Amino acid sequence: MKDSSSTSVERIDKAIYLIRGEKVMLDADLAHLYGVTTARLNQQVNRNPERFPADFMFQLTAKEFKGLMLQTATSKKGRGGRRKLPLVFTEHGAIMAANVLNGASLGRVNIGPGTTFKFTLPAGV
Repeated sequence: MKDSSSTSVERIDKAIYLIRGEKVMLDADLAHLYGVTTARLNQQVNRNPERFPADFMFQLTAKEFKGLMLQTATSKKGRGGRRKLPLVFTEHGAIMAANVLNGASLGRVNIGPGTTFKFTLPAGV
């Protein structure tokens, strides 16, 4: 039987994609991880553009998003799907996102330092 922390780590690992040679997470997955809506996350990012340089976050192209939709079960436009191309966050961008969200979820999620994109959860989560 798996404990909840290993299941959470597996779920996070499945949300990390390799796009443009960077390990990234979609805005929706990161928002879910931090316990906020995607709209709230993107709102805070848009209010703080100076804190998100291109190596922290970028927007997917239509071609990249279409390829990603083939890999995941993303809903179609017009059926509750996305109206805008998603933002994706590198490890540093995910840390900055936590900061602009006023640290609301910093106690629940610890993003490990280093060049690899790795999420670790504290014991008992």
